Amino acid sequence: MNCKSWMAVIAFVAVPLAAQQPGKPDSMRRPMMGPGQMGQMMGEPMMQQMGPAMMKMMLYTPQHLLARKEALGLTADQVGKLTALRDATKTVHDAAMAEAQTHLKEMERTADAAAPDTSALKVHFQAAHAAMGKGHWAMLVSAAQARAVLTDAQRTKVQVWADSMQAWMQQHRQMMPPGRPH
Repeated sequence: MNCKSWMAVIAFVAVPLAAQQPGKPDSMRRPMMGPGQMGQMMGEPMMQQMGPAMMKMMLYTPQHLLARKEALGLTADQVGKLTALRDATKTVHDAAMAEAQTHLKEMERTADAAAPDTSALKVHFQAAHAAMGKGHWAMLVSAAQARAVLTDAQRTKVQVWADSMQAWMQQHRQMMPPGRPH
């Protein structure tokens, strides 16, 4: 599941629940997000801190490295190790995402009730979150193991790509701040 999908899930779950804050008058509750407001979440400090580290790690996923095997000059042995790692990780990741989808569908069905049971919502949200966590953890472990397959020169090349991507993202954030119409 990519970052945009993850953010959509968070917005789907968090905003309606935040709007149900008991004891606050309607005027003080958070409104639902409208079109184009999803980008505002990306401007939040946690996302700005977590995003670059996660993106840098994701550059080392086996599928990403295999897609750039010529540019990296991967050997046949490296390609074999990365392919095996990619295939093993895909199985774990896909199972975790299927589990998450099941809980998200249940959560949506629960939320569609006239008076949603917040206890049931919580159970499915936490289960979906845990399943997504398993899937993301599998990807992170895979990226760390794939990084170890590379030579120092190859890791340096990936680091240059990461630095360049980081600089581009920073420039993009400055040019297109969240909340401003594009």
